[in-house]
Amino acid sequence: MAALIVSRLARRGWLWKLPLATRREFWSRSRKEKEPVVAETVEEVKKEPVLVCPPLRSRAYTPPSDLQSRLESHIKEVLGSSLPNNWQDISLDDGHMKFRLLAGLADGLGHAVPNSRLHQMCRVRDVLDFYNVPVQDKSKFDELVASNLPPNLKISWSY
Repeated sequence: MAALIVSRLARRGWLWKLPLATRREFWSRSRKEKEPVVAETVEEVKKEPVLVCPPLRSRAYTPPSDLQSRLESHIKEVLGSSLPNNWQDISLDDGHMKFRLLAGLADGLGHAVPNSRLHQMCRVRDVLDFYNVPVQDKSKFDELVASNLPPNLKISWSY
């Protein structure tokens, strides 16, 4: 198409009015030669972060010998100074009272009631039964390794 236009211009005698330049010269006029950018080398010394693993949280719990008196004193703090004779049958229907009692016992004894067991704590007796159970931090495999196994049975931890 461009060749047809140039040939028509040449026939009519207008060719002498157009500047004769090659495409490369025409388009390179608007371009500026860019100088390459030389980046300065900067040496950065990066310190590798020191990863310190936190100590493993022990879930072991041994009930104290004075658990019943501690529980009774916590109930006196929550409910007031007077307690009935059957204080273990007090209902924990009030959510605020239940929270204050269980939070105080968790801080004092270092052992909290897990979320999956909160709905089972309906009376003070249930709380006392929960805190009377000792918790071991060992798995069943650790117990098997520590026990006396027959000579033909061996537990290997490395695969």
